[in-house]
Formats: sequence, C-alpha cells, structure tokens
Amino acid sequence: MASKKKFYTLVGVDGNAFAVMGYVSRAMKETGFSKEEISEYTKRATSGDYNNLLATSCDYIHQCNKRL
Repeated sequence: MASKKKFYTLVGVDGNAFAVMGYVSRAMKETGFSKEEISEYTKRATSGDYNNLLATSCDYIHQCNKRL
C-alpha cells in the first residue's frame, strides 16, 4: 500500500486570520522555508485586507505543495 503524501490546503482551516497565518507558517517551516521567508509571508499577508491575507496564503500554500 502506497503511503499518503501530505498535501497542504486551506480548506477546513479556521477562518480566523491568525489561524490561517499559523497554518501557513507551520506548512512553510515543515517544507524548508527560511525564517526570513516566513517573515516575508507574514509581512505580505498583513499588508492589506482579509482578501489579501487569503490570496497571499493561497500563493504560499501552493509553493509549499510544490516542495513536497
């Protein structure tokens, strides 16, 4: 039986902005992003409204999945 590959998705994550950023930051850490890159994500995600947060988070989650 093949092992399941981990796949990151925002579906099912609590919609609270801090919960979303926490999930993305953990995914980034688990896939080898540097502290500086995670800091840049946080800066970009908080630089606008909630829609910006979600769009930025989706971009970074996609990058995490590409590293798997």
